[in-house]
Amino acid sequence: MSQPQLIARRYHDHCHGLEFASASLDYDARFLRRKVIATDDGQSVLVDLSQTTSLNDGSALILEDGREIRIQAAPEQLLEVTGDELMRIIWHIGNRHTPCQIEANRVLIQHDPVIQDMLGKLGASVREVTEPFTPEGGAYGHGRTHSHAH
Repeated sequence: MSQPQLIARRYHDHCHGLEFASASLDYDARFLRRKVIATDDGQSVLVDLSQTTSLNDGSALILEDGREIRIQAAPEQLLEVTGDELMRIIWHIGNRHTPCQIEANRVLIQHDPVIQDMLGKLGASVREVTEPFTPEGGAYGHGRTHSHAH
């Protein structure tokens, strides 16, 4: 990656029509404060936000000149979880503070052999898939769930 000449210090939850480029980032890479990222066409961008931020699919980083870089959830290796007792399975996933994307008939989680083994013992059907990952936000607001107090 070349030395970044583009700098983004702000973001929006969605693009406002001034899209300059896009950047496909997996779930972990969308959690950032100060980092150089690459756009999908290979341009380097220094992201320098005032605080650590969880960017969602469809968010926009705002360049200093007002142009926007659309953030897209990149495909990544996940586990697709299904089963007859999906609600009970979801409870066990949540009890381990595991980010999950909840859909009508399945749940997607990041690949984790320990959780995969546990889910199999609970009777879940688990298979590996490669898809974009957009997990639910935290119960106490938007974004990641790992920083709450008990």
